[in-house]
Amino acid sequence: MERVVIVGGSVAGVTAVETLREDGFAGELVLINGENHAGYDRPPLSKHVLSGRMQCSDVALRPLDFNLQHRVDHRLGVRATGLDLDRRIVLLDGGEHVRFDALLIATGVRARPLAGQPAWRGIHTLRTLDDALKLRTDLLNASRVVVVGAGFLGSEVAATARKLGLHVTLIDAFAVPMLRQLGREVGTAVLKTHGEHGVEMRACRMVRDFEERDGRVVGVTLDDGEHLAADVVVVAIGALPNTEWLVGSGIDADDGVVCDEYCRAANGVYAAGDVARWFHPGLGASLRIEHRMHATEQGMAAAKNLLGKQVPFAPLPYFWTDFYDVKIQVFGRIAANDAMKVLAGEIGASSFAAAYHRGGVITAVIGWNASRKLRSLAPLVGERVDALAPATISAA
Repeated sequence: MERVVIVGGSVAGVTAVETLREDGFAGELVLINGENHAGYDRPPLSKHVLSGRMQCSDVALRPLDFNLQHRVDHRLGVRATGLDLDRRIVLLDGGEHVRFDALLIATGVRARPLAGQPAWRGIHTLRTLDDALKLRTDLLNASRVVVVGAGFLGSEVAATARKLGLHVTLIDAFAVPMLRQLGREVGTAVLKTHGEHGVEMRACRMVRDFEERDGRVVGVTLDDGEHLAADVVVVAIGALPNTEWLVGSGIDADDGVVCDEYCRAANGVYAAGDVARWFHPGLGASLRIEHRMHATEQGMAAAKNLLGKQVPFAPLPYFWTDFYDVKIQVFGRIAANDAMKVLAGEIGASSFAAAYHRGGVITAVIGWNASRKLRSLAPLVGERVDALAPATISAA
């Protein structure tokens, strides 16, 4: 194998580069990076970059000489537009193509817009560093912000805007924030936290229309007819996998690049990070996970398997979010019908930990400002819920 091409220059792609070199690959490495910035960390965008506490250089994933040290042909600001599996080439937007012996797809996701969302000034989505910088500029000249979507990203943006002293209205289609991700009990605690920090919530509501003046948004109208004035509108309703460039290539793309348990999408083709939908052998399910630590772990696993290790990728899923003075962490997978058992503290308090369970089996554990407790509870995922001894709970 003489040349490996990696498409996608964020966490999964950069980690794959590092892993390939560390595991002895001495051939050519070509990194196709569609952005105009070298790899950077995304979690700080909605918090520290947006607030001004961190600058562009602070979120860089690796030192400036990383590509030189790892002998990487880094194609910055170049996008992949197609894939020819038979000829083993990736087509690029400048008309060029690059040959590969093995390919790793790490193209990530893009922000999902609202249906009919206009391209007016003041309407933002947040996915890239450039998105964060543009949004920050607008927030510094705003007084009223409407955030559409009360999931992790929407809640983080709302919290940052409040810290900047802005009036914030948070709109969500569900009764409480993060209902699908964390369930009603924790979602209610999130709602209470937003309220305590002065965020106005519009639950079970959707945006019906936008209002503009001179090409700039000045408000939104909700589906119940309520009009909300806004200098800035941030749409945070999820993401879409970047797989359009694979259409007609023979790669199966169904809400992500479909892979087996080795992160393999086809012979010599692997995927990692937010764009990868892979079969988790331990859970017996096809998953696509959009979280920072997962992208790191899967970038490493895919690179190793590309080199022939053939080790199934079966991590315990983990994700987190933080806003205001709250840090929420979860190990495992939470489904809408999971029941909850509090293990330490109480929901709504400044700190608590709990287990989710279904069919008598613990599916996930969660900590609210309880990082140390949560680490001791993580091994419980997959155990019987009736095996939770009083000593286990009190020790948590």
